[in-house]
This record gives sequence, C-alpha cells and structure tokens, in this order.
Amino acid sequence: MGRKVDVDDLIDTQDVARILGLAHRNTVSEYQARYEDMPRPVINLGHGRSKLWIRREIERWHAQQVARGRTRVKRSAPP
Repeated sequence: MGRKVDVDDLIDTQDVARILGLAHRNTVSEYQARYEDMPRPVINLGHGRSKLWIRREIERWHAQQVARGRTRVKRSAPP
C-alpha cells in the first residue's frame, strides 16, 4: 500500500523554491541533483509536469541544511 498524505500538506516546485530561498523554481531541480538527501517529490508526473512535495519534509530538510551551513538562509519577505 502507498503512503498516505494529507493533500493540504502538498507543495509544488514554486513553494519549495520559496522555502529554500531560491529566486527561481527551476533551481529546485539543481538542488535535487546537488543534495542526495533532499526529500524527493511524493508525486512526480514526469519531465515537464507537476511535482509535489510534503511541506514539513522540505522545511525540516532546509532547517538541517541551514544549521550545517550548506545552503541559503530563507529570505524574508519585503515590507
């Protein structure tokens, strides 16, 4: 049986980029290639199609990377 996921916890590539402090959503795929321990999408419809991640997995991973000094600190929103 597959993994059960609350749909309200799913985020797309744009949201992953925002959490990681990346300027462009395309950079998420570069992070996937660079960091083997980065959470993988729970839904991947194939090249050029939607990918969805679990928000708490990305947030947890990002916090670990920041603590290790391995990635960017999340940018704060402009006033």
